[in-house]
Amino acid sequence: MTEPLRLSKRMSELGLCSRREADEWIARGWVRVDGQVVSELGSKVLPTQRITVERQAAAEQSKRVTVLIHKPVGYVSGQAEDGYTPAVALIKPENRWAEDPSAEQFHPTQLRSLVPCGRLDIDSVGLLVLSQDGRIAKQLIGETTSIEKEYLVRVQYTKPGTLPDSELKKLKHGLWMDGKPLLPAKVRWQNEDQLSFTLMEGRKRQIRRMCDMVGLKVLGLKRVRIGRVKLGDLPVGQWRYLTPEEGF
Repeated sequence: MTEPLRLSKRMSELGLCSRREADEWIARGWVRVDGQVVSELGSKVLPTQRITVERQAAAEQSKRVTVLIHKPVGYVSGQAEDGYTPAVALIKPENRWAEDPSAEQFHPTQLRSLVPCGRLDIDSVGLLVLSQDGRIAKQLIGETTSIEKEYLVRVQYTKPGTLPDSELKKLKHGLWMDGKPLLPAKVRWQNEDQLSFTLMEGRKRQIRRMCDMVGLKVLGLKRVRIGRVKLGDLPVGQWRYLTPEEGF
C-alpha cells in the first residue's frame, strides 16, 4: 500500500510550487484535495489523490519575480555574514541595467522572499539568480537538477611546465570530493591561462578545490551561464529581470 505524504511535499513534487509556498496556500484555504478545501498544515495525501489550487494562488505566483545579477567580488550570495554585504543589496533602481528588456516595474515588495537559487563564492563574479518563485529555486538547486552551469576560470599551474593531459582528464571525470565522486564535467582550454568548466552540480568551492587537486591555482572565476540563460552583456554590479520568454 502506498504511504501518504505531506500535502506540501506532494505539491512540491508535482511542480505546483515550493513547500514554503504550499504551506502558505494551505493556510489561506487555496488548496483542494479531490475537490475539498484542505487548510490544515501537515495534512497528508495519497499519491493517487487529485490536488488543485485556487486561481488566487496562480495569480500570486505569476507576480513573483526572478532577478539576474552580475555579482561583483566582495558580495556574498546569501545572508550577510562577517560584515560582507549580500548580493540582494544591489537590487535597487539605480543599479538596474539600462538595457533590461523586461517591462517589469521595480517595487520594494519584490525584495520580500527573494532568495538566491544557488551560491557564488565571495571571491567569484558572474551570474547569480535570485527568485521569489519556489519552482525556479527547485529547478536550479533541487536534488534532481540537471541544469548546466558554465564558468570561465583563469588559472596558473603551480608546477614546472604545463598541465598534463592526464590531469585535464581528471578534471573532466575521476576526482572525489568529501568522500563522493564528482559528476562528469566538461572542461576545456579557452586560451593558455583560462579554462571553461561546465558542471551539473555545485558543491562548496568545487572548482577551486578541483583545480587545487591537479596543481592549478585559481586567479579568477566567473559564472557565465546557467542552463539556457547567459550573463551576456550585463555589467558588473547591475541586475535585470528574467523575462517570461526566458527559461533555464
